[in-house]
Amino acid sequence: MKYDITIYEPQKTNPNFRFILGTDGVKPLLIIGLNPSTADDMKPDMTISKVMGFATRHSCDSFIMFNLYAQRTPDPDKLHLILDEQLHKENISHILTMIEKYKDISILAGWGGTFTVRDYFKKCLADIYNKTKFKEVKWLTIGLTQSGHPRHPSRAAYTDLSNFDIEAYLNNIIP
Repeated sequence: MKYDITIYEPQKTNPNFRFILGTDGVKPLLIIGLNPSTADDMKPDMTISKVMGFATRHSCDSFIMFNLYAQRTPDPDKLHLILDEQLHKENISHILTMIEKYKDISILAGWGGTFTVRDYFKKCLADIYNKTKFKEVKWLTIGLTQSGHPRHPSRAAYTDLSNFDIEAYLNNIIP
């Protein structure tokens, strides 16, 4: 798969926030990571390079990368300490707009063990799930970390994707 970004949606007022990065296609691999890092419409980062490999190996003609939180940083410890509700709502809006374009949807859960860095990631994930479940999304994973979180694509070997019980996961992380 060639790095030819046709879908790039940073926040209009602040390029330090990115909502979507991907390529047009009929059968995309949709991915939800933790937060955007350094990839942009001109160059990939390690995560996007691995995502492209997973998409190719799983007979997808494109990929679309979403994130639980839209703040760009390669260091999750530098993310906002408190959830920016407006940014969160804007992120969900972008995700929903994109998801509505497809009929048969599979989402690769790929936020990794750093999910625990901010408590608000639970809310972000629950809100994304609750807003998208009307589409009968099939959730996938590359496997789980030792702490039980969906493995991050950049930390995973190329392997088969397996079904991921997102509801059980949410019930386990949100009391």
